[in-house]
Amino acid sequence: MHGSDMPTKTTTETMSNARGIRNNNPGNIRKDGSVWRGEVAGPDKSFKTFETMAWGIRAIYHLLNNYRLLYSCDTIEKMIRRWAPPEDGNDTESYISTVSNLSGVPRTSRLTTTDRSVMEPIVRAMLRVETGMDVSAADYNQAWERFLKHKK
Repeated sequence: MHGSDMPTKTTTETMSNARGIRNNNPGNIRKDGSVWRGEVAGPDKSFKTFETMAWGIRAIYHLLNNYRLLYSCDTIEKMIRRWAPPEDGNDTESYISTVSNLSGVPRTSRLTTTDRSVMEPIVRAMLRVETGMDVSAADYNQAWERFLKHKK
C-alpha cells in the first residue's frame, strides 16, 4: 500500500489511471471466484470490477463487517492486518497509522461496523490509502444504503 504522506491525486488523468477507480473497486478487492452484488465482468484479471462506485464501497463495508463477525477483527488495527497483511507486500503499519490518523479513530478502539458515523470515516481513509483520493458523498450514501439492505 501507500505511505502516510502520500499526496492526494486530483488530475483527471491520474483518476482514470487508478486501478481502484477504474474498476469501481476503491478497496482493490481481489478476485476470489465468488461473485458479489454489483460485480460485473471487467478486464482486470486480478481485481474485481463493480457496476458503480457505490457497489464497490458497499463491498468494503460488507467485508469489514464480516471481518468483525467472523474473525473478531473489531479495531482498525485488526481489520487492516487482515485487509492488507504484510506477507502480501503491504506496509501494514503505515496503512494502520494512516487510516487511524485520517479517520480520527484510535487504532485499538473497538468498532461497531453497523454504525455509519464510525465506519464512513474509516472507509474514506482506506480509499485514500488504496487510491490516493476520495469519491462523492452520493457514492457513500448509496453504498451505505446498499450495505444495510444487502448485509447478507
